[in-house]
Amino acid sequence: MTGTPAEVPVPRKVICIVGRGCPAGDLLAYATVSTIPPDDERDNELRAAADGFAHLVSLMRTLRSEEGCAWDREQTLESLRPYVIEETYEVVDAIDRGDPAALRDELGDFLLEAVFLAQVAHEQGDFHISDSLQAICDKLIRRHPHVFPPAADGTTAGHGGVAAGTPLTSDDVKRQWDAIKSEERAEAGEEPGLLGTVPESLPALLRAYRLGKRAASAGFDWPDPSGVEEKVIEELAELANARTQGSHAAIEEELGDMLFAIANLARHLGVDPETALRSANRKFTERFTQLEARFRDRGIELSDASLDEMEAEWRRIKTGL
Repeated sequence: MTGTPAEVPVPRKVICIVGRGCPAGDLLAYATVSTIPPDDERDNELRAAADGFAHLVSLMRTLRSEEGCAWDREQTLESLRPYVIEETYEVVDAIDRGDPAALRDELGDFLLEAVFLAQVAHEQGDFHISDSLQAICDKLIRRHPHVFPPAADGTTAGHGGVAAGTPLTSDDVKRQWDAIKSEERAEAGEEPGLLGTVPESLPALLRAYRLGKRAASAGFDWPDPSGVEEKVIEELAELANARTQGSHAAIEEELGDMLFAIANLARHLGVDPETALRSANRKFTERFTQLEARFRDRGIELSDASLDEMEAEWRRIKTGL
């Protein structure tokens, strides 16, 4: 291809619906075209999704304008951070409760935060939401060479040299994804180390799980769950010793070590510690709510009941009585 950078289109993958039209021919000269059969329902869903997303972007642009909302205009990337975290957990909560209607609404709130952040970044001259969408689409294509065919310039859609249509197991796909990710970082000159890419902003229990998993990929790990169980017992003894010494700093340190060991025990047992703890929290909440209700039915406030009375009722609730 010849011409200035501004004149030469960047190779893209284009998906066309048969009978619905494709981009202009000059654009197709620089694109890999995949077609899907006409399907009115799927076609309408795609159009509705595109229209809905564009409407959300437009609404946010209006809200941030001088004619919009004072509160929305005042927000920054930093001020939006707690809302992003909150909406993420509300999505997870809707999933845990098996509530499709709540999930629908919470996903909308979650998308709002993404568009909000992108609008602020755009106003700062950083990037537009379309850049984020293009980036994730490009990444998905690069990291799924077994699905997407080579690009128009003859290069593979992703790294690894796996041809499109090659059947892979889930484990194969995961290994391929990690390998391509490592290649991309090497090409970008990034050498963060094995643990450098585990975000510090993750919930502490989840980060402990991820750190242990990443270290294990290099062979630094207990050989089996029994070794981790022994480590948990060891840390519990050290916590008890710290309590005897009466040092708050030592207690905090040993408690942290024990929680880290527990997160890695969960990993060895094939359990997501965040999911397990959320389930335990939910179970405790349900049982405690029942406890309150049972005493209230007797005309007794829970705070007026004795610990022995509460313990006895708690055992009955646990056994389903």
